[in-house]
Amino acid sequence: MIYTITFNPALDYIVRLDHLKTGTINRTIQEYVLGGGKGINVSIVLNNLGMDTTALGFIAGFTGEEIVTQLKKFGVKEDFIRLREGLTRINVKVKASDEETEINGRGPIIGADELEALYKQLDALTEKDTLILAGSIPSSLPSDMYELIMDCLQHKNIRIVVDATKDLLTKVLPYKPFLIKPNNHELSEIFGRPLSTKEDLIEAAKALQEKGAQHVLISMAGDGALLVTSEGAYFAKPIKGTVKNSVGAGDSMVAGFTGEFVKSKDAVEAFKWGVACGTATTFSDDLATADYIKETYEKVEVEKR
Repeated sequence: MIYTITFNPALDYIVRLDHLKTGTINRTIQEYVLGGGKGINVSIVLNNLGMDTTALGFIAGFTGEEIVTQLKKFGVKEDFIRLREGLTRINVKVKASDEETEINGRGPIIGADELEALYKQLDALTEKDTLILAGSIPSSLPSDMYELIMDCLQHKNIRIVVDATKDLLTKVLPYKPFLIKPNNHELSEIFGRPLSTKEDLIEAAKALQEKGAQHVLISMAGDGALLVTSEGAYFAKPIKGTVKNSVGAGDSMVAGFTGEFVKSKDAVEAFKWGVACGTATTFSDDLATADYIKETYEKVEVEKR
């Protein structure tokens, strides 16, 4: 089973308009509400691919129950911990023809007993399971939450994927995560200098490997993607298409890589599926469907560096 944890899920209120003008009234041309959060997105795409997955995390109030309702429509299993107080946050995402703007909510308070309930869920995981830690940590939880979880589980030999930024990512490296997925800009922030070439990025990825990461998957938007493993470095050429959506593309890549690796144990084949999933979502209005992912997979070209 592949488990995902979303500590601070959200209802994404997405509006589309021709142009955004601040300080005045804007009229939308389209609007819809989607349950989101990085781990939830990963579970949805895994489910689209036919993989067995369960979404974990915390929800609260009617906004949290709406996320559950939407996941049921997708067919995604969930075992969220229901918080006694507060509301699952609402994120407003404004998509204009020339730019995207986001206003993200803070989220509810998670109590010590509710966090303990999550630990009990994780204690039931076995070496046959995969755990994906994705996204930010709410302010009511310890900032080293990912480290605490990985320390708690390190004796279980569970495959753990981490999709996070800056300190959340670098501080888990001693626990030898199976996969980390920074993008090229996040890598530059981590190393404090511009990493403008593939060689720069590969060198940085190898440095993260030396600190503990087993696989480093680097998304580069329209410039393709890189994978660095113990066997070498691989580059996936960019696929041409019309960019419609940037939300969930990285999560889709994590889902594609993890899901395929669980099946085949082939890192390069997993890389191809990761690129297919991320690209298909980028070219879709929402998270990519299985059919479109399979169609995109046929266009993926990978070369060893």
